Amino acid sequence: MDAMLIIALVFTVLILVLIIKGLMIIQQSEAVVIERLGSYQKTLSPGVNWIIPLVDKPRSIKVRRYQAIGGENVAVVQEETRIDRRETVLDFPGQSVITADNVSVTVNGALYFQVIDPERAVYQTENLIQAIEILAKTSLRSEMGKMELDKLFESRQEINDKLQLVMDEAGNKWGVKVTRVEIQDILIPTEVEDAMRKQMAAERERRALVLRASGEREAAIAKAEGEKRSSVLVAEGKKEAAILMAEGQRQAIDQVLAAGNEKLDPQLVVGYLLGLEYLKTLPEIGKEGDRIFLPFEASNVLGAVGSIEALLKGPSK
Repeated sequence: MDAMLIIALVFTVLILVLIIKGLMIIQQSEAVVIERLGSYQKTLSPGVNWIIPLVDKPRSIKVRRYQAIGGENVAVVQEETRIDRRETVLDFPGQSVITADNVSVTVNGALYFQVIDPERAVYQTENLIQAIEILAKTSLRSEMGKMELDKLFESRQEINDKLQLVMDEAGNKWGVKVTRVEIQDILIPTEVEDAMRKQMAAERERRALVLRASGEREAAIAKAEGEKRSSVLVAEGKKEAAILMAEGQRQAIDQVLAAGNEKLDPQLVVGYLLGLEYLKTLPEIGKEGDRIFLPFEASNVLGAVGSIEALLKGPSK
């Protein structure tokens, strides 16, 4: 009886030990891949789980951790059985890239990924972090090698989108979702940077010259347009003045002819009016010197004036 009790107690203790040893508490956003006798059995989800001790065994996965060594954070690869399903950042160091115009630049960036299928993450690649990093580097060289240096700085977001597409497609078979890729820095050689700085200065100077020339051209066009309008207005003024003068002369001729009872020769009247205009200009001519030279035709004009005045006064009594 005592022997049976001891056996029962031992059996009970063994059962309790097995139960306790088989209990596994999985934290939120974690997963554990369980193998039974070397083959995949199941994936443990967050909460309380139980496995068969000595038969079921968690499968480890390689992860990268940073440890403070000598005052610096050093990346260390470790093997862990718990798979972190949260978004993880992979900061890969600077990579040398040759652009399409044969310029060597150094590029570093960061990649954000999340494990969505722990089974694939464990079995589809021997070292998940290393596989992602190598693929990111090769994809980065490939995409940036298709572009010239000037376009790299303008197309950073385009490069990010293409890298994310390539990485996400490859990551699916590894059970990984690449959420985003970011190019952090693009470092160029000093001599290339100096050349680009000079090129930018020359480009700014060229644009300034173009703007200055454009302004001068517009100013010249505006000035020419103003002179054109001014000439048109002057011509229109002269035209109207000539019309008014002709109208005034016509009215004067009509008045003279009316005063002469239509017995006067119109040509003689015109000569008379011209003579009057000529006489009006003599005072102005006299202001310019102490001598006045009259052309020979002036006597004819003055004679016409006298004839008309005589006719208008009528015969003397």
